Amino acid sequence: MAVTSTLPSTNYPLPVAPELILGVDTHKDIHVAALITSTGIPLGHEVFPADSVGYRRLTAWVRSHGPVNHAGVECTGSYGAGLTRHLRDEGITVTEVNQPDKAARRRHGKSDPVDAEAAARAVLSGRATAIPKSADGPAEDLRAYKIAKDSAVKARTQTINQLKAVLVTAPSELRERLSPLSNPRLIAACADLKDSPSSGAIVYTLRLLARRIQNLTAEVRDLTGRMTATLRSHTPKLLEIQGVGPDSAAALLVAAGDNPERFSSEASFAALCGVSPVERSSGKTHRRRLNRGGDRQANAALYRITQSRLRWDPRTQAYLERRTRDGRSRRETIRCLKRYIAREIYRHLQSTVALNTAGLAAI
Repeated sequence: MAVTSTLPSTNYPLPVAPELILGVDTHKDIHVAALITSTGIPLGHEVFPADSVGYRRLTAWVRSHGPVNHAGVECTGSYGAGLTRHLRDEGITVTEVNQPDKAARRRHGKSDPVDAEAAARAVLSGRATAIPKSADGPAEDLRAYKIAKDSAVKARTQTINQLKAVLVTAPSELRERLSPLSNPRLIAACADLKDSPSSGAIVYTLRLLARRIQNLTAEVRDLTGRMTATLRSHTPKLLEIQGVGPDSAAALLVAAGDNPERFSSEASFAALCGVSPVERSSGKTHRRRLNRGGDRQANAALYRITQSRLRWDPRTQAYLERRTRDGRSRRETIRCLKRYIAREIYRHLQSTVALNTAGLAAI
């Protein structure tokens, strides 16, 4: 009689592959990727072209080593923007890595694989925590409009200066007739100048520059209208704030991005705008200094809003008088006002996010 013995069944859990961390050093034509384990062991690096095919190859290479849920990417707003969108679509959480580890760079030198590995280690250690902009909504549209408008305004200013410089050396009769005119009338008159045998080159140049100014002015007006329409459809209440115009609102929204919920508090938004004081204390000395970092265009927008309120808003004027009686200088008071305005802008941005979220939930 055969005796069969049965062993007790044991259900052992299958081994789980450790999570890997991806780091990418981005460039215009290539991206250098490096992988490390959750314990900091480097697994290797690879170079990929900076295009859609390269993005897919990079993702396949990464997942051939194991599961990857987190990635540190340099320059997510420029050379790494396309890769950041691709990684997000693949379900990988992207963290922006801004500054390299200077101590590691001194020890190991500078190379693309070293920078890519340093980006991964910045995510692993928690040193890099910034969430990149999503760049998929109205803020990205405003950024594009603002780039075109700023260049048009700069070119128009340069052309006006050139026109006036040419007018200085123009024949006396022409110069005496045009010099007393204001800028709008001067440009209109130069645009309608007729050819003259005695001063053909001067007249042609003045007419060419004046018509260029008119074209640039039309571009500026068109772009301002497009920016205003985008702002009214996305954040209509922002333009209702005292002192906030289309240019200032666009600069602040571009700084915040299409996902302002990435800010943990209004203090982080103030730090982004460069209006948060920086500690400079040591020993018995306790003081703060001016923050010279942050987005300088957003900082300039807050300054313009402050100047507008100091001129037209009675509450801001009363605040300035009170702080002056307390011994504060006008410059110090303006810094305080910029901080308060940043807090007000942040609340409006967060309320807009809440309204958009509620609208999507209702759909």
